[in-house]
Amino acid sequence: MKRFDHTRSAFSPYGFTCEEWKPALMQRPDRHNEIEINLLRSGSLTYLLGGQRTTVQAGQLAMFWAAIPHQIAAWEGRETYFVVTLPLGWFLAAGLPQAFAQAVLKGRLVTDPHTNSGDEARFEQWASDLQSKDSTLERAAQLEIQARLLRMSQCLPKRTRARAPDPNLSKADQLACYIARHYDEPLTADIIAKANRLHPNYAMNLFRQAFGTTMTDFIVQHRISHAQRLLVTTDDPVTEIAFASGFQSLSRFNEAFKRACECSPREYRKSNLTE
Repeated sequence: MKRFDHTRSAFSPYGFTCEEWKPALMQRPDRHNEIEINLLRSGSLTYLLGGQRTTVQAGQLAMFWAAIPHQIAAWEGRETYFVVTLPLGWFLAAGLPQAFAQAVLKGRLVTDPHTNSGDEARFEQWASDLQSKDSTLERAAQLEIQARLLRMSQCLPKRTRARAPDPNLSKADQLACYIARHYDEPLTADIIAKANRLHPNYAMNLFRQAFGTTMTDFIVQHRISHAQRLLVTTDDPVTEIAFASGFQSLSRFNEAFKRACECSPREYRKSNLTE
């Protein structure tokens, strides 16, 4: 039974999988370059995803781009849940409606508002097929997953309102939410702390205790994720993408991107448009 390994390297690939996972609090955010789909048998799962707390309920198909920093903050229930991971290149080539794909790539948790009683059996079948090493069964699972996402895409609201900050969030969550809303602007610990009426030293210590990373690293994670989205969904020059993502220079962008993704922005764009 799988559970999150806090020692794994950021962006280590999971590949095209469907597996059962045991819910567990995550000591730090995870990041990998696949699209992730969750299906719970019972209870609920609460993520901190891109600076927002959001809860997945049992029976509700939920999907997000896992390059966005995500971390299980709470859960209810004792049963395992299903996790599907889809390589980004496969997702982009799956022929899904643009609005649906963009909603996922913009870093929000996208859910199917309708529960489907047959989903659990489907996930069990996909898990078996993808672990069979039989190319025909693997292909069948991929086609069925594609079809399920096409049906899910028809349930996406035509317009979605931006969520206002939750006044009941903890101080640490408020800091994360502020970063998620302003990462493309010049940010420092002083600016973030002042906006949340906290002393900078207290804010930095609180953030590290809550999320296992620094505010500076969290800002960079958001900027890199934003750049990844632009690299695979636009033809914008790399220089424009660097500044649009909040970096103040191309050299800093290239250095941070290569450190996070182990490749250059141009290499990342090429690999995800051709795989």
